[in-house]
Amino acid sequence: MAKHVDYYMTLNSPWTYLGGRRLERMLATHGATATIHPVDFGKIFPLSGGLPLPKRAPQRQAYRQMELKRWRDTLGIPINFKPKHWPANDRLARNLVILARDGKLDAIKLAHAIQYGLWAEERDIADAATLEAIATASGFEGIGALLKKADDPAVDAIYDTETEKAAALGVFGAPSYVIDGEIFWGQDRLDFVDRALSR
Repeated sequence: MAKHVDYYMTLNSPWTYLGGRRLERMLATHGATATIHPVDFGKIFPLSGGLPLPKRAPQRQAYRQMELKRWRDTLGIPINFKPKHWPANDRLARNLVILARDGKLDAIKLAHAIQYGLWAEERDIADAATLEAIATASGFEGIGALLKKADDPAVDAIYDTETEKAAALGVFGAPSYVIDGEIFWGQDRLDFVDRALSR
């Protein structure tokens, strides 16, 4: 029986971006399914003892930059370490991903395309026209109708509920992949995800 992955992420995470396409390939290889859950790690961090990037010690911030360079070089993935529009106001974008998911579209593909726009192309994902252009270029049709709904507070409520569920599960960082109740935190744990999907 095919495995299922619950994929907890934020568009503002470079680590989620670096692992995105590899996750897609793994899902295809194993015939696995996945549900994407954009969540608010700003609310989750305080619950788990985590700190937002600006509040971390200088040594940790410096090491983060070093690790991002290592992974960029290892994976050959284009990334700007401090994009022009980062941290992004991702409200419209994350709500669009939620609506795409609930509308049975390939929300994971859409999320990763939006992240490419943010991290590789330095595009402003807070801008509705930019989001529509990214989605259209990625093969999504009629995304304008979903974008109009993305500003609805009802979608914000879904986002808040998903955040609460993530925290209750023990999710504390992005990206997190949950398979059969087991959490795998970080794109550097995708080898373990691969093994779990093989079981």
